[in-house]
Amino acid sequence: MTSYERPDDFESRRERLRELTDEELHARFWDLVDQIVAPLIEEARSHTSPSIERSVLLRMGLSSIEAKGLVDGFAARGLLGHGTGRLLLELAEAKGITVREAAQALLGGRYWQDLEQ
Repeated sequence: MTSYERPDDFESRRERLRELTDEELHARFWDLVDQIVAPLIEEARSHTSPSIERSVLLRMGLSSIEAKGLVDGFAARGLLGHGTGRLLLELAEAKGITVREAAQALLGGRYWQDLEQ
């Protein structure tokens, strides 16, 4: 395998950034990060599955039986693509309860209307 030496073009590439302040460089950095991450976020939104959502809930400390029941409930209401973990966390924060309490409430049939808005 042959490796090719990359020409040193640091100075020419740096030229357009030379006049930027630290604040402008910081803003440019985060703008580029947003551009890089945006397709990943869109991919995650549009390519989820019940098994992925169950996995998220398991990592949030729920049992597999709880996770399955919740994912089934989210799927039945067309909410799976919104992220079960995110919705559960937002519900818990809105109600001032723990994630486990929010999960138990949903499994008991409460608060679904709050998620469907």
